[in-house]
Amino acid sequence: MDASASGQIIGHFIGGSLSEGDGGRFGPVFNPATGEQSAQVALASKSTVEQAITTAQEAFPAWAKASPLRRARVMFKFKALIEDRMDDLARAISAQHGKLHDDAVGEVTRGLEVVEFACGAPHLLKGEFTDQVGPEIDSFSMRKPLGVCAGITPFNFPAMVPMWMFPVALVCGNCFILKPSERDPSVSLMLAELLKEAGLPDGVFSVVQGDKEAVDTLLTDPRVQSISFVGSTPIAEYIYSTGTAHGKRVQALGGAKNHMIVMPDADMDQATDALIGAAYGSAGERCMAVSVAVPVGDAAGPLVERLIERVRGVKVGAAGDPDADMGPLVTREHQQKVLGYIDKGVEEGADLLVDGRGMSLQGYEDGFFVGPTLFDNVQSDMSIYKEEIFGPVLSVVRAETYDQAVGLINDHEYGNGTAVFTRDGDTARAFANDIQAGMVGINVPIPVPMAFHSFGGWKRSLFGDHFMHGPEGIRFFTRLKTVTVRWPEGIRAGASFVMPTLG
Repeated sequence: MDASASGQIIGHFIGGSLSEGDGGRFGPVFNPATGEQSAQVALASKSTVEQAITTAQEAFPAWAKASPLRRARVMFKFKALIEDRMDDLARAISAQHGKLHDDAVGEVTRGLEVVEFACGAPHLLKGEFTDQVGPEIDSFSMRKPLGVCAGITPFNFPAMVPMWMFPVALVCGNCFILKPSERDPSVSLMLAELLKEAGLPDGVFSVVQGDKEAVDTLLTDPRVQSISFVGSTPIAEYIYSTGTAHGKRVQALGGAKNHMIVMPDADMDQATDALIGAAYGSAGERCMAVSVAVPVGDAAGPLVERLIERVRGVKVGAAGDPDADMGPLVTREHQQKVLGYIDKGVEEGADLLVDGRGMSLQGYEDGFFVGPTLFDNVQSDMSIYKEEIFGPVLSVVRAETYDQAVGLINDHEYGNGTAVFTRDGDTARAFANDIQAGMVGINVPIPVPMAFHSFGGWKRSLFGDHFMHGPEGIRFFTRLKTVTVRWPEGIRAGASFVMPTLG
């Protein structure tokens, strides 16, 4: 696409400065509420990505030698700058993603929590020491940075997901290259500028905009030591298999189909409110959105009755509408994909109780809107149940028993997050232990862990051994080194030809 076709060009951030690179290719960036193209993003060539890697490789030795305290102080300043620029960051997210302003503020806040966690680097990076593991022999361990690390992040959280990665990577002494989604790229550059203002040396953090060419360069270049990814399962699997085949450490978080079980003893009003917010917040474009409600036994009737009323009352609007509950989808292509799933659900025999097709807002007729949609009597062999829709579509799958409901979740290919609403402690305890998912909520619909825990799923929702941020993040972005020390006295006794023991 010709860059002159549409105004602003969004470029890269390499070596501490902005650049359009040398790719000569550009992609469109839209305002999802109006459907209008608002800018163009430069798509990095292989050579542009290699320039970022070279810059990071050159910056790594000095940054790795910086004390954890110095790295933490950069994070403290970065934290203060984010707090000061919170509204600006949120507006940038809303303009290109379409989510409501308050929702965007919430996204930045959840990312900020990881920065706060990273401020504890001097404590987090402490090793272990054992005195006298053998006669006059001591042993200690240390965690060392990997080198150049890269993150490939999705459109749905253009600030939060990168901030789940790079603050931890940076405080561990690594350099980091971010490849954000080309659909909402501006906020990544704002974060880069704030890191520089906070005192991060040039080259330690870079942003390369791009598509598959940029991704494949990061996956195959031997100087890149690790890859962090969040996105769909097919791409996560590709990232994992390609990255590990090239000797990289990889954490690749994939898709989800998050179920919420509602037991007959649950507070139905509370459960309904939880489902409405978890299913339709951010137009369902969340990997932790609840897309399947599983009422058990007698819970089905009262729950569905309440859901119909509440879903019909969800207000759809643009980001600047203070009364709106959810906004548009990110692109027209994604809008059409979600509408196609609704069509497929009707074709496969599910009961469409609230139809979000045909949504049009006055003044925003060309926006990428889909109204909140509710299906009942969805079966486990239907496409709308098996596949991740990533839109404002909630499916009700009725279960006769608790065991049947748990079986649905455990049999599904995804195992990201799940929840149960109940007043019974025995049920809650059994659910927490029996369910095969990485994140579990008890009367909490979206159980995203706080930054000092770790985020990740099971089954085909995660490829790799490490969850994201928290203690798992520290382990992912460092290598363990163990040192055994003896300071001999007197004359050596000569060579030993047997396996040494320390006892």
